Amino acid sequence: MPGGRRQRRRLSDGGWFFRGVGARAPVVEVRVATHAPTPEKGPLTMLIDLHAHAPHPDYYDQDPYWGPAFESQPDGDIKLRVGDWILSLGAPERKAALRKAKAEGQALNVQDYMARWRDPKTRLAGMDAAGQNAQVVSVPSHCYMYWTPMEYALPFSRKVNDVLAEYCSGAPDRLMFWAQAPLQNPEEAAKEIRRACTQLGAKGLGAGGSNFGGLEFDSREMDPVWEALCDLDLPMFVHGYNQSVTWGKNANSDRYETTAIVGMNYDETKAFWYLVNGGVFDRFPKLKVYITHGGGFVPYQLGRLAQTNPNLDTFHNKKPVLDYLKNFYFDVELHELPMRQALIDVIGADRILYGSNFGGSDAVRHDLTDGLRLSDDDLQRIRWSNACELLHLDPAKVGAVAKQGEAA
Repeated sequence: MPGGRRQRRRLSDGGWFFRGVGARAPVVEVRVATHAPTPEKGPLTMLIDLHAHAPHPDYYDQDPYWGPAFESQPDGDIKLRVGDWILSLGAPERKAALRKAKAEGQALNVQDYMARWRDPKTRLAGMDAAGQNAQVVSVPSHCYMYWTPMEYALPFSRKVNDVLAEYCSGAPDRLMFWAQAPLQNPEEAAKEIRRACTQLGAKGLGAGGSNFGGLEFDSREMDPVWEALCDLDLPMFVHGYNQSVTWGKNANSDRYETTAIVGMNYDETKAFWYLVNGGVFDRFPKLKVYITHGGGFVPYQLGRLAQTNPNLDTFHNKKPVLDYLKNFYFDVELHELPMRQALIDVIGADRILYGSNFGGSDAVRHDLTDGLRLSDDDLQRIRWSNACELLHLDPAKVGAVAKQGEAA
């Protein structure tokens, strides 16, 4: 930790107690548990995935320039375009389909993709194969549209919410959605959040991590959004987006999709940092925030964040950083089992959700709870009960996974 030293001692339960002492900061202490060998567990029971994007043809092609549009490419591929930006990262299934099509002298067909996305049975079959009871779906983050004029952004948000509500109605006990909102105009965004959640059944707000038309999460202009979420008692799902999509004619100069693959995690960490330092939770103590991709960098640099905060010349939080963890949830979308275990050890199973980026490029295509050293109670918390509590779901009304051979 900068300007300080670190001490540790072994706890009676075999865990470690870390103590960081900064030059000007108060003591920062983080307790990290360790576990006995994995106990015998009962049936895995339910699984609810809160990170699953749902591209849908009915909200694409809303504008000749902004799109968003899936378009055939000269090489036979299909790629997403938003304004000038073209996605150069694909799911492995699409890459495999492209190779197969090329080998057969064919090209991928946009309409075939659209037809699969429109039918919720396609998703339900994939969920059944993955053992998932339910998903909360959202618009792909490239399509948040915070960088577009409100004349486009507000109707687009309404369209997304209407389309996803209709899509989820095909299996209401298994499919739910996060609301889309034009956060570059917080007053209008708050209205749309209230409409989507009260009239359409959205389970909270899906949002980027940074740069909402120049606003950030510590901007006072965002207060109507926080007020709406607190009134609804529903969370915000934070998923960074590639900042390159805002670069206009230079949008495709981002080599290796860095603002997506690296930048999303940075923006998710920035969201945590700005919400805490900006004093947002002091004004809205009931606000709940779920950060995906394992919480950006937050759980792995938590001591650094906690210790440096009081050393800043300017910060607005009234309590220590660690006191605000009760406002946050993180998910297990991490590729290495030891990292998933560390996340749970540091944060605690009561603040961990199941999110996989279902079907996405970086999705981990197996059960993310496999191999974790957890009590059965904590396993169930991560798989479904934390989600039910956060989203006010009745577990008795969550749908069942269809057995092999059954119709979705």
